[in-house]
Amino acid sequence: MSGPARVIAHLDMDAFYASVELLRYPELQGTPVVIGGGARHQPVWETDAVSGEQRRRFARLRGYVGRGVVTTATYEARAFGIHSAMGLMKAAQKAPEAVLLPTDFDQYRTYSRLFKAAVQTIAPHVEDRGIDEIYIDLTDLVAARMPANDDDGYSAREPDADEAWWSAREIAQELKNAVRDATGLSCSIGLASNKLIAKIASELDKPNGLTIVTGADVEARLWPMPVRRLHGVGPKGAAKLARLGIATIGELALADPAWLAQNFGKANAVWMHDASHGRDDRAVVTFSEPKSMSRETTFDHDLHAVRDRARLSQIFTALCHELGDDLRRKRYVSRTIGIKLRFEDFKTVTRDNTLAQPTDDSDQIRRAAGECLKRVALTKRIRLLGVRAGGLAPTSS
Repeated sequence: MSGPARVIAHLDMDAFYASVELLRYPELQGTPVVIGGGARHQPVWETDAVSGEQRRRFARLRGYVGRGVVTTATYEARAFGIHSAMGLMKAAQKAPEAVLLPTDFDQYRTYSRLFKAAVQTIAPHVEDRGIDEIYIDLTDLVAARMPANDDDGYSAREPDADEAWWSAREIAQELKNAVRDATGLSCSIGLASNKLIAKIASELDKPNGLTIVTGADVEARLWPMPVRRLHGVGPKGAAKLARLGIATIGELALADPAWLAQNFGKANAVWMHDASHGRDDRAVVTFSEPKSMSRETTFDHDLHAVRDRARLSQIFTALCHELGDDLRRKRYVSRTIGIKLRFEDFKTVTRDNTLAQPTDDSDQIRRAAGECLKRVALTKRIRLLGVRAGGLAPTSS
């Protein structure tokens, strides 16, 4: 039996933001911690009344009031039913004594760069999928560990599939060790013959998992799962499938393709049929040019354009400077600067400004974004404010 044609790994950092915070606050290890607070939730030093020692006092979820949402949470907090994108007020009802920490995206980006650099010292064929996850094509590395060829270039024997997957597991463990050494953090890795299954596999044994799901395992391991576990089936798609009597991946796999096409269109039907059978031919793409970069923030309470003008101006300027920093760090310039506003009634508006010359200068970004702002009637209170850089081009060397 021959080895797999492809070996793809999906590496996903475990509770990434929360884990980074636990490095900073090791006394919180093993406790429910929620990330998503604002500056007012920053820990403060205080003197213990009994011992006289200095210690940190942390904000708690109890009594939280505002529109903030959970960015991520430790696994101890997740045990209470808290999950990403949940409102913090709802999370406070589930775990009022959980610690609430503010987000620190600069720190998370630093650790993101560290873990990706560590991976690339071992496996350079990497596709960046965000701040805390990557795909890695291990095919060539696994092949290099197979039985050596003879002088005529022929292998003495064909590699066994189990042998190939064992080599893949060894490489994955080396990657996990490298990430741990570089960051102090754990990750979970899924191994499969394609990206679709590898991503699902990386979620099966979190945290600190290392899971192999081969093509032969699809029926036993994937088919009993709900269709939402297929990355590409969203809430609306899952709801429609449920109305049609399909709840699991296996039920989707056994559905008639023609019937799927009638209900979802030909292209979606083909994808659903292939995905439910674990088929995915997408390559690991090592580089793609970004189309845009943005920075935005949602306020704890709505801000008034007049009464809160000074605070809004300060936040707006900070977002523009952060966006400029992002462009310079990643070596891009932008020709189109835009803004995004969401008002108290949830109406969202955007405005764009095309520049005569592309820029990565924060002050120019601020001026261009300010011109966009003048084209919006600020009669309602503001819930969200953001700035965006589009029309990106690499910076000239």
